[in-house]
Amino acid sequence: MEGGWPLMRGFLLCLPVSLLLQGRGDTFTINCSGFDQHGVDPAAFQAVFDRKAFRPVINYSIPTKVNISFALSAILGVDAQLQLLTSFLWLDMIWDNPFISWNPEECANINKLTLLAENLWLPDIFIMESSMDVDQTPPGLTAYVSSGGQIHYSKPMRVTSICNLDIFYFPFDQQNCTFTFSSFLYTVDRMLLGMDKEVWEISNTSRNVIQTQGEWELLRINKATPKMSVGSNVYDQIIFYVAIRRRPSLYVINLLVPSGFLVAIDALSFYLPAESENRAPFKMTLLLGYNVFLLTMNDLLPASGTPLISVYFALCLSLMVVSLLETIFITYLLHLATTQHPPIPQWLHSLLQHYTSPKKCCPTAPQKENKSPGLTPIHLPGLKEPVELVRKMPSPKEAELNGRPESTGAQQEPKAQKQHLLDLWIQFGHMMDSLLFHLYLLFLASSIITVIILWNT
Repeated sequence: MEGGWPLMRGFLLCLPVSLLLQGRGDTFTINCSGFDQHGVDPAAFQAVFDRKAFRPVINYSIPTKVNISFALSAILGVDAQLQLLTSFLWLDMIWDNPFISWNPEECANINKLTLLAENLWLPDIFIMESSMDVDQTPPGLTAYVSSGGQIHYSKPMRVTSICNLDIFYFPFDQQNCTFTFSSFLYTVDRMLLGMDKEVWEISNTSRNVIQTQGEWELLRINKATPKMSVGSNVYDQIIFYVAIRRRPSLYVINLLVPSGFLVAIDALSFYLPAESENRAPFKMTLLLGYNVFLLTMNDLLPASGTPLISVYFALCLSLMVVSLLETIFITYLLHLATTQHPPIPQWLHSLLQHYTSPKKCCPTAPQKENKSPGLTPIHLPGLKEPVELVRKMPSPKEAELNGRPESTGAQQEPKAQKQHLLDLWIQFGHMMDSLLFHLYLLFLASSIITVIILWNT
C-alpha cells in the first residue's frame, strides 16, 4: 500500500495532462459511433458546440482566415434625399474549424453535414455602410460542415446602406456605392479576410441572379483590400465598389419629350405674323401650359439637390418667357408706328437702306428705274403701300386739266411721306422680329447641345 499510493498519485496527475494535450492536438476527431443510416447523434458534436464562444484555433497566435463573397440579387430602391441604397444580398463565408474532423469511410460515407449556425462559432463580419438598427437576417439558418472541418455559411441580407449619390446627371446618372466588409472585434493578428471567388465571378453571378428589372441596373463590381487603422488597432477589410445605372426611359418619355414638344411649338410660333393679335395670347397659353406640366411632373424629379434636368427645365421656361417678351416688344413697336408715326433716326434709316436695298451686282429692271431707296414695302392689314399711293397721286398738269388746284398734289405728298415713314417702322419691326428669332434659335440650340454633352459625360 505504501508503494501503491505514489503510483496512484502519478496516474491522477498524468490524466489531466493527457486530456489537455489531447485538446491541444491538431484535430478534434468526431466519434463515428454517432453516425448511422438514421442520422447523426448530436452528442457527437457536443464538444464542438461547447466551444462556439471561442475562436476555433489551436494556437491563438494564428489568425483565422475567412473567405467571403456575395451575390447582389435585387436593388430594391435608392433614396436620393436620404442618400440610402436598399439592396438584397446573399453573403457567403468560408472558414476552417480545426476541432471538427471525421473519417468519412468510418462514418457511413458522410462527407458533409448541415448544422444549425447558432451552434457554431461565426465570424462577426458586417457591412460598415449598412444600418445596424434592425437585424434583417432571418433566424434558424444552417451551415455546411465538411469532414475536413471547413464550414460554409450563407445568409440572405436586406441591406440599407449609405451611398454618396450624385444626381446632377439625372436621369442619365450612374451611382457608385460601396460595401465594406470587415470584422467588428478581430484585428489583423486575429482574423484575415480573403476572397472565395474572383470579383468578375461575383459580378457575373449578380447580373445573372438579379431579380429586379425596375429603375436600376447593375453595371459592374470592383474591389479593393485596404487596411483600416483605428488608433493602434489595424483591421482587415474588403471594399466592393458596386456601379449601378438608372434606366432613363420613364423620364425621357414623361419629362424630356413633352418639354421638347412645348419648346418646339414656342419656336414655331414666331412664324405667326407679327401683326396678328393671336401671337401673344398663343405664347401666354404655352407658358401657362409649361408651368402646369412642371407642377404635374414635379414628383418624378429628385427631392434633393439640383440635377441638370432642373436646369434644363428652368432654361426652357426662361426661353419661353423671353419669347413672350419679344412678342410684346414687337407688338408695341408696330402699334407705336401705326398710331404716332415718330421720326426715324438717320442711323436706322441708313441701316434699313443697307439691308433692304437690292444688290448692285444683279439689279432687276424695276429697281433700275426706281431712283428712290430700295425699301421693300411692308404693310399692315388695311394699309396701302406707298407705291400705290404715289401712282394715284395726280401730276400738276392732270390737276389743271381736271380743274383742280395745284395744292392738291401738295396735300397728297405729306400723306405719302407719312405712309413711307410708317412702312419704314414696320420694316424695322419685322427686321427686329427676324433678328430676335434667329438669336432665340441660336441660344436654344447651343443650350440643348451643351446639356446633351454634359449628360453624355
